[in-house]
Amino acid sequence: MSCNDGRLVNVLQRLILLSVLVMVWLLNAPFAPAQAQQPARVVEAFGPFKIIGNIYYVGDKGNAVYLMTTPEGHILFDTGYPETAPIVRQSVEKLGFRMRDIQIMINGHAHVDHVGGHALVKEMTGARIMASELDAAVIESGARRGDFRGPRANPWAPAKVDQVIRDGDTVRLGGVTLTAHHTPGHTLGNTSWTTTIEEGVRRLNVAIMPSIGVNEGVRVFNNSNYPNLAADYQKTFRLLKTLPCDVFLSPHGRHYGLEQKYARMQAGAAQNPFIDPAGCRKYVEDAEARFMKQYEEERQASR
Repeated sequence: MSCNDGRLVNVLQRLILLSVLVMVWLLNAPFAPAQAQQPARVVEAFGPFKIIGNIYYVGDKGNAVYLMTTPEGHILFDTGYPETAPIVRQSVEKLGFRMRDIQIMINGHAHVDHVGGHALVKEMTGARIMASELDAAVIESGARRGDFRGPRANPWAPAKVDQVIRDGDTVRLGGVTLTAHHTPGHTLGNTSWTTTIEEGVRRLNVAIMPSIGVNEGVRVFNNSNYPNLAADYQKTFRLLKTLPCDVFLSPHGRHYGLEQKYARMQAGAAQNPFIDPAGCRKYVEDAEARFMKQYEEERQASR
């Protein structure tokens, strides 16, 4: 072998070694796509304020969080994003309540904008987390498993679920009773909650309706990841139409006109604007119409 041939072999060996080292470095790089860190979200406080009866708004402007107070401790519905948790704390304390008096945490469905703050709020309160049977795995894994949409690009801190909730179960504390209604579609364990409150001499039915829109990018016709998706949505729409609903709430303020109703309340409306049975019905009917339109479009396109 000539000297030139020897040098060429040496160069090739070094190039191969360098290529291997680069591949190893890329696979373990802190900025590899699977481990990408998203910038902190900017969330804006809203309120806080008393909605009606013993129910208070303590969430951010886009993601609702509700505090239900009782003489024996309090119940918190949802926690928003991880960045929402400090807003929840500030809001609860501004209203004159104490975080450590929150004993129970419930939720509507396991997406980051509603349960991403669960781990932080549990640390603040020591409250027991209750979640639907089919969404519990999502919360406990921080969305690393259990979500039919597949692996989450930006998971959140896992939180231990202390009690699994099934359809028809009730949560009771200090004279308040909340009933869980399994309303799947948006997530496998999507849950609606109903309760009653006293407002003056009136007894009113409160419905915390679920998110019932179709997730972005999700097929509703023949979804291989969720074969029963269409049937579950249709069952959910039928059920929601039967729930007693005088006071209409939801996980997102835009679903029920939060800002507009709050403005009317501040302006001294004769009746509490959150008493809105017509809005409750319209919310379900509009979501069903959008769903059926997408379903039919996808069905026609598949022919």
